[in-house]
Amino acid sequence: MNIEALHEYAISKPNAEACFPFGEDTLVFKINGKIFLLASLDILPLQFNVKCNPEKALELRDQFPDAVLPGYHMNKKHWNTIIVNGQLNNRQLQEMIDDSYALVKGK
Repeated sequence: MNIEALHEYAISKPNAEACFPFGEDTLVFKINGKIFLLASLDILPLQFNVKCNPEKALELRDQFPDAVLPGYHMNKKHWNTIIVNGQLNNRQLQEMIDDSYALVKGK
């Protein structure tokens, strides 16, 4: 997954919007005014933050220690930073985005 595919997938969610509230280097996706995904535009490989159930967040970090880290600049209990380094396939990345969207939309 590259930034274009990430953008296309995230913005396809119902009522999702993209914006740059933190500057031109961080692409942010929101639902109902709340963030569900942040992507760094100036770091390679691609990295993005997604919200996650706390238990699942720990499980994913244990399972993929080189690709799933505690959320950078976020609440580390509820957010993961995902490094798109080939360890996770597109379906797994999309599932993480889906989970984040659902968690934030439900609030």
